[in-house]
Amino acid sequence: MSRNLLLSFVILTFSLMLEACSAQRFLSVDKSEYMTSDSIAEQYHPAGIVEERIYKSSVFPGPSERRMLVYLPSDYYEDDTCYPVLYLFHGARGNETSWIRDGEMFTILDSLQSCGLAGKMITVLPNMNQYDGDADFDHSRFKHPVESLFEVDGTVESGFVDDVVAFVDSNYRTKAEKSGRAIAGLSIGAMQSIFISAEYPDKFDYIGLFSPMYKSIIKRSGYSSIYKNLYVKQEKQFETPPKLYLIAIGRRDIFHSQMEDYRHDLDKRGYGYEYFEGSGGHGWKSWKIFYKELLLKLFQE
Repeated sequence: MSRNLLLSFVILTFSLMLEACSAQRFLSVDKSEYMTSDSIAEQYHPAGIVEERIYKSSVFPGPSERRMLVYLPSDYYEDDTCYPVLYLFHGARGNETSWIRDGEMFTILDSLQSCGLAGKMITVLPNMNQYDGDADFDHSRFKHPVESLFEVDGTVESGFVDDVVAFVDSNYRTKAEKSGRAIAGLSIGAMQSIFISAEYPDKFDYIGLFSPMYKSIIKRSGYSSIYKNLYVKQEKQFETPPKLYLIAIGRRDIFHSQMEDYRHDLDKRGYGYEYFEGSGGHGWKSWKIFYKELLLKLFQE
């Protein structure tokens, strides 16, 4: 591991641990609480419909079942319209509720849609953490930052398309094609989005990367190959380029230099992308802005 990458991990781990301590001292909401779709709707008053879905996991070791949250347009059950889907990933020390609790997802999406600045879509919030089994999963628990950072092994990433995407396409009216799918995430979730979209080049036409960790410590497993040979996979991905490949990062982000390297690699290979640079750092203030920028560009036919 390079010295700069190790330093970035140390800084990120320390900042996440401080955030965890602050949350325990000052937040009225217990971050380990298991939130049902009913309690989410009661607390956050979304304009659309929130559904909690349990799906079978096909990759092991890990839990036999996982949970996702699905956010539907308010009139979803009133007609037979098929909708595009955004798969939105959390980062370290998060789970499928993070974009709702901390990212103000409902407020941002509902506001843009009410103004006609974002189209109707289904938003899927999966849990992208790796767990040892059902006991470790413990109702989709939040993870310690060290767990999140150093247990990435490709298992949940390798099962994502067959488990999550297939479940959503089978249970909801979706535009089940590349042009009808977007994948995006923050930090580790952005890294997962880079490699999943490259692994499945025919699945996602819109990619959003918020403060991505371009390089990480990948724990060896039977599924870690998803994190290998990125540029070989991207040759296929960019043969028919995605309609949107958005990289968004703040000037004070600890991974800013990594993104400079990644953009240089993309430029050298002639792969097109859009770049948005904010003024902030590695945190929700930046990610909420990046999420808004993504929504303004999604599914624009």
